[in-house]
Amino acid sequence: MNDNISDKDKKDWNKFLNSSDKLPNKDATYEVKKNFKTRSIDLHGYTLDEANKTIENFINKAFLENINKLIIVTGKGLHSENEKDPYVSKELGILKYSVPEFILNNNNLMSKIYEITDAKIEDGGEGAFYIFLKKKKFIK
Repeated sequence: MNDNISDKDKKDWNKFLNSSDKLPNKDATYEVKKNFKTRSIDLHGYTLDEANKTIENFINKAFLENINKLIIVTGKGLHSENEKDPYVSKELGILKYSVPEFILNNNNLMSKIYEITDAKIEDGGEGAFYIFLKKKKFIK
């Protein structure tokens, strides 16, 4: 290893020591917390029609109440009765797939939605998703 320090390195080091600039602390972790008004609903045990009607009412009501974030728990479809019915899709009849599809195809609901994303594991992981709602605009 070379113990010789160049003049440029010495100059840079002195400049750093004499500087009043603060360096960010890389060890400190800052987590940006957004204050979301959150509501959740669990659709376990609902039929597809019941789930779609319920979710439509749930989104509309939350929008009117200025709720920002919805947690929709559909389950993973592991206990679905669709396996027994040969006329029903094994995947698309499951609420996990059908409820988001219903929402995406409903223009009235989508006009109120900012974003739909997968849920974090603590909120249901693969068996849930988030809906972030737009802010309600007041008409004068």
